[in-house]
Amino acid sequence: MKKKFLSLMMIMVMAFGVFALTGCGGSDDSAESDTLVVGLDDTFAPMGFRDEEGNLVGFDIDLANAVGEELGMTVEFKPIDWNAKETELEAGTIDCVWNGMSITPERQENMALSNKYLNNKIVLMTLADSDLDVTDASQLADLAIGTQVDSSALQMLEANEAYDSFKDNISEYDTYDTAIMDLRAGRVDVIAVDQVLGEYTNNNLGGEMKECTYSLGDDYYVIGFAKDNTDLRDSVNDAIQALIDDGTAAQISEDWFGRNIVVFEPLDE
Repeated sequence: MKKKFLSLMMIMVMAFGVFALTGCGGSDDSAESDTLVVGLDDTFAPMGFRDEEGNLVGFDIDLANAVGEELGMTVEFKPIDWNAKETELEAGTIDCVWNGMSITPERQENMALSNKYLNNKIVLMTLADSDLDVTDASQLADLAIGTQVDSSALQMLEANEAYDSFKDNISEYDTYDTAIMDLRAGRVDVIAVDQVLGEYTNNNLGGEMKECTYSLGDDYYVIGFAKDNTDLRDSVNDAIQALIDDGTAAQISEDWFGRNIVVFEPLDE
């Protein structure tokens, strides 16, 4: 009788273990397939930032939510240390990096990148009431230049053919907000900045700044995924294409930029 009881108990324990493992596995798979965790720097207006009430808003926020709806997924936004974005992807704590992220050779090497989805430029801006207009890179040798540290604008300045003539004139700031404050105070003559950020900030300042004729070049935005997560990358690409086709993406762009600057182009190999 005792042997039969022990045998019955062992069968019950084994059955419960199989059930528990199966149940947990099913739950995890469901969560992975139903939620898109987006890593972002929540201070980069107008792509993803906090409004006065502390809510996340921005072009990328609206587009990501629209993609989630297209895919039947809930979108969860997770502010991260921007310098640790590759680590977050590799650890699986986020599914993608989506926040006005520019293409760089390093990111192409370390991430699975989406198609280019937004046409940004790196521009030079100065005060609207100034007579200054930069029409050629050679003029930068005589100007004090401000930009954000570790930014695409700084990289484009460094890649410019005239860099050696103006490299000692560059001041790097922790944020673009600080660089703009110094421009308004007259401590720098121009700032090198993402066009989308510069235009958005200038609108909020009532047009205190103006864009110079000369720009540093195109700077397309992409979404970054873990290197081996190409299936999710492709699904998001397909969803963005659907939103372009039905006009949703253009409307989101109009709402934030006053014009349609959405593109959808494969990466340059």
